[in-house]
Amino acid sequence: MDRNTTIGLILIGIVLTVFTVINQPSQEDIKKAKEAQKKEKAETKPQKEANEGKKENAKPIQKNPASTAPIIAQKEVKVVTLENENIKVQLSSLGAQLNAVYLKQFKSYDHYVKGKQEPLCLFSEKDGNNFLYLPGYTTTDQINFSTKAEKDKVTFESAFDASHRIVIQYTLTKSNQLDYSIRLDGFDSKVKNEAQLKWYLNYRRTERKLKEQRKITTICFQEKEEGMDYLSETSDDYGVTENPIEWVAFKQSYFSAILHAEQPFKAGGKLKVSNYPEGSEKEYSHIKEMKMSLTPTFDAENVAKFTWFFGPNEYNLLASYDADYDDILNYGWGIFRWINLYAVQPIFDLLVHNNIGAGIAILLLTLILKLLLMPIQWKMFVSSVKMKILKPQIEKINEKFPKKEQAMEKQSAMMGLYRDAGASPLAGCVPMLIQMPILLAVFRFFPANFDLRQQPFLWAEDLSSFDSIWDFGFNLWPYGDHMSLFTLLMAATTLIYTYMNSGNMQQPTQPGMPDMRIIMYIFPVLMIFFFNDYSSGLSYYYFISTLFTILIMLAIKRFFIDEEKLKIKMEERTAKAATTPRKKSKFQERLEEMQKKANEAQKNSKRK
Repeated sequence: MDRNTTIGLILIGIVLTVFTVINQPSQEDIKKAKEAQKKEKAETKPQKEANEGKKENAKPIQKNPASTAPIIAQKEVKVVTLENENIKVQLSSLGAQLNAVYLKQFKSYDHYVKGKQEPLCLFSEKDGNNFLYLPGYTTTDQINFSTKAEKDKVTFESAFDASHRIVIQYTLTKSNQLDYSIRLDGFDSKVKNEAQLKWYLNYRRTERKLKEQRKITTICFQEKEEGMDYLSETSDDYGVTENPIEWVAFKQSYFSAILHAEQPFKAGGKLKVSNYPEGSEKEYSHIKEMKMSLTPTFDAENVAKFTWFFGPNEYNLLASYDADYDDILNYGWGIFRWINLYAVQPIFDLLVHNNIGAGIAILLLTLILKLLLMPIQWKMFVSSVKMKILKPQIEKINEKFPKKEQAMEKQSAMMGLYRDAGASPLAGCVPMLIQMPILLAVFRFFPANFDLRQQPFLWAEDLSSFDSIWDFGFNLWPYGDHMSLFTLLMAATTLIYTYMNSGNMQQPTQPGMPDMRIIMYIFPVLMIFFFNDYSSGLSYYYFISTLFTILIMLAIKRFFIDEEKLKIKMEERTAKAATTPRKKSKFQERLEEMQKKANEAQKNSKRK
């Protein structure tokens, strides 16, 4: 392994280390969480019960209490269910709001491992609410609306007096969509311009590892002019929208609820995502608390229209809505996202959607990518062999120029050696830099890809989660509470690959310089801790990828490259270069000029 390959692998290790560190909550976040916990405990149980009872029995607050006009309402709270082949929603007359959403095509992890056929509950009663705040009047969650239910539609209606009326309607249309509209009759423009649509939601845990779900759960929102933005995934966050908002997505690891406004929400809205404080009743059952408070835009008929999407974070499904919903998928940024969207995703889709299991699809995907990168792998290996052949001569140059002030002379001698032998240290570095974006892209792709969810392979019961072959029953910091076999295999193949290339590694020539071989042997050990909780599909990919790399290296060395013949060819080239005068490159001329000036400056300093 030459120096540039080593640097490339170290860079990957640094990126993974930084990624792990930034995913940890800060001390400030922990402090805020504890303060929130104390505040929550300050509210006594009797107070909570009183507040809940007050909400259940509340009546609409009239703008004009003296009015004798009847209020359209009903005595008992009524719950109506709408459903199709994909989703089931429950609607409550109290507040004319969503009580619960179930995804009928999917199961939670707990039901999956127990073999239960119950639909996945995205959220249920008391997990959240959606209501309208009308300044000077009331909030709609205080009203028990009259209810009119049809086949795929429910209409809620309430009146403050003869001239003020609220009509809220839900219509189940197709697939995973629910149309939602609010009509305000008789209210002046000031009320409509200052009304706020509030949506609070506490997502239920649906996957195996709650901690991992929380790491990638947040609020995403689409600004009309600026595109998609989001709040922090790893800590509590709060934001005020500076531009009109087209849609807001409450996104968790594999499912989302997206509220899309027909006419954008006005700027100045508020968004907040919070973790549960230690000791909270939702600490182990729910993911995060999300809040939205935005001002809707009413049309000429006093109606604000929306569409709700409830469903999986599956790329093709989200992209089919042509509203940039797929931007919520955390496929990385910049070049990493492009690689995933235009290279990795199409190949993986082609394999998975042709009835090939997810595990075999990852195997074939890895093989395809390795074949496409074969020319780069070839150049890396040839460069590595050349550097290995030149290693004795490089060591002689290091011995000839051991002093720091001889650095330019040593560099000039090195360049001459590389030029005459037809080798270049950059020939190994550049291919590694080309491959690094792919390695980092799949780091985002597999944990975010919905097609891995609840897909078993070999001993892994779910490729979207870790594969445990031994549950300890206790947490062994910093390793965890289980042992992931794919992670161990990945680390083992990386260790073998490091050993195979350690002979090409140059030893430190300056005192105090670290031995790169030791550093590279530490890297596979660190991977065991980094990846133990990660998606087993990701660890499996890295394991297969490194294994293929080892096999390709052995095949190239055994059948395609003869080191002795390459050595003879390089020696002949060097001998020919010694007898053939060559024009110096501009860089070499500048280097020699700098060396000359440095020598003169050193002589002048000695004279003084």
